Amino acid sequence: MMNAVMPNYGNPTVSFERGEGVYLFDTEGRRYLDFAAGIAVNSLGHSHPALVSALKEQAERLWHVSNLYAIPDQVRMAERLCALSFADGVFFCNSGTEAMEGAIKAARRFHAKNGHPEKWRSITLEGSFHGRTIAMLSASKNPKHLDGFGDPADGFDIVPVHNMNALRDAITPETAAIVAEPIQGEGGLRPLAEDYLRDLRAAADEFGLLLVFDEVQTGFGRTGKLFAHEWSGVTPDVMACAKGIAGGFPCGAVLATDAVASSMTAGSHGSTFGGNPLAMAVANANLDVLTSDEFLDNVVHAGDAIRAGLRDIAGRYPGIIADVRGQGLMIGMVVDPAFTNGELGDAARDEGLLTVVAGENVLRMLPPLIIGESEIAEALDAIEKACAVLASADDA
Repeated sequence: MMNAVMPNYGNPTVSFERGEGVYLFDTEGRRYLDFAAGIAVNSLGHSHPALVSALKEQAERLWHVSNLYAIPDQVRMAERLCALSFADGVFFCNSGTEAMEGAIKAARRFHAKNGHPEKWRSITLEGSFHGRTIAMLSASKNPKHLDGFGDPADGFDIVPVHNMNALRDAITPETAAIVAEPIQGEGGLRPLAEDYLRDLRAAADEFGLLLVFDEVQTGFGRTGKLFAHEWSGVTPDVMACAKGIAGGFPCGAVLATDAVASSMTAGSHGSTFGGNPLAMAVANANLDVLTSDEFLDNVVHAGDAIRAGLRDIAGRYPGIIADVRGQGLMIGMVVDPAFTNGELGDAARDEGLLTVVAGENVLRMLPPLIIGESEIAEALDAIEKACAVLASADDA
């Protein structure tokens, strides 16, 4: 029987009552290894003592004042992010889709304030996912996500990935920005080639456009760098972040160069809850851990170990895992067309491992960034057993 929650999330069959580190415990007391991490959100796992302490301390002092007043921890977090990135200014919001809305608005506003209000359109890439608002669904133009919501909002011109001729052909006098995810997460863990990212930067510079990166899923250590674009050396003018920024507390951010940030004058944009004291206390504590010595190096090593293990399993079950891809702890298994990613994910869950599906029949692994050797071995064992179950069913 349907409960009072709208059914847009389907009918979840598992309910969790507590989490400890990289594990979740359901209401029946069963333990699961969490390689979904709230879809790349719980970057430090569950109930991390530093985040719990920061949240409890802040909750006992001050929850919320809105941005009518200065919030010292918000200023501190913004200054830290600028020192760690290309950016000179930061706007805080509550989620990834809000961050992308803010990024698109900033790009349009930049051109308007610099004498070109006709520049308001954005070029986006096939296979991308930028969120669930009407505007961000329109930026991705996935027919499945748009079904039943009328015509997409105007202002987005979508082109194939890794095709610079198509992208250049799409540039018009109305184009304001090029928008890309360095690794397309929802689209199937598809990394964009470093040469392609450099070509996007060059095209943006040549035509006076802004380069906007969506690092909602790839940011905050997920790939082994604080931001995924650091691997290529290509820097954007604007970047949207969320998910891992506060380890599970709702928070998002738009980072921008001074030229773009200074165009967002008073009254041009806002958020009631964005950057409030609770979110900023947890985000600063989360950043303390992410930037500690060797933390991101361990993310790289853990990701390499998981991919190596998955490739060994794929060698034994080539009819189930066709390929393994991704970077850092953003890992995708391309499932053979004989099976669905959902079938492999369900079989893994039955073995005590939680994963997430993505496009192109890919099953995502997005574990907490604190994952250790024993948990990696446990996860690989669960995937191997899941593959054995599917192979056995296929033989029957």
